[in-house]
Amino acid sequence: MSDGVLTLSGIEKSYNLGLPGEVRVLRGIDLSIARGEVVALVAPSGAGKSTLLHIAGLLDTADRGRVAIEGEDLTELSDNRRTAARRADVGFVYQFHHLLPEFSALENIVLPQLANGVSQTAARARAQELLGSVGIAGRADHRPAALSGGEQQRVAFCRALANTPKLLLADEPTGNLDPATSDQVFAALMTLVRATGLSALIATHNLELAARMDRQIRLEAGRLAPG
Repeated sequence: MSDGVLTLSGIEKSYNLGLPGEVRVLRGIDLSIARGEVVALVAPSGAGKSTLLHIAGLLDTADRGRVAIEGEDLTELSDNRRTAARRADVGFVYQFHHLLPEFSALENIVLPQLANGVSQTAARARAQELLGSVGIAGRADHRPAALSGGEQQRVAFCRALANTPKLLLADEPTGNLDPATSDQVFAALMTLVRATGLSALIATHNLELAARMDRQIRLEAGRLAPG
């Protein structure tokens, strides 16, 4: 296998939706993302980009093919080991922030660190540092309902990076924001990614945002092509 941070080899995935025959969503996906590389995944709705991200992030399994992170084949791991690898190696960002409403911005970033065995003191310091890096340190004690949409998504970015993952996977991370806020929030995300040297695969409909990444790939009819 390649020594990329993320390597997908021959990934295939089909679903049976109660219709005659299977729906083939992914048809032999090969992809390698290098250390520090930010790749835009461009695809229309329903093309299978979320499925591809979930397989890459060990949230779903492929029918065929292999997934490796930093050269380690993770395809055949048990559920418990997949969960541990996902928690340690992968950060996720979705279109909707999915913050825990009863906890503050800071606490939302602290909690995944505690689950990973980090001390309370170190986790709070890390959370405050991340919030400062995206310009909302002063909102640390606010709950999600008291934050704007852009601020909520910045907190979600910080939460995804809290455990210093090797790979960031983002599914339309600015798709729920107005154009001006989307641009600001994407800039904050890229600042975080570049500062940490993180590798990232970011699905987006926004071609202007895609053009600001290192490379674009397009998912069409279950196959990848250069963007």
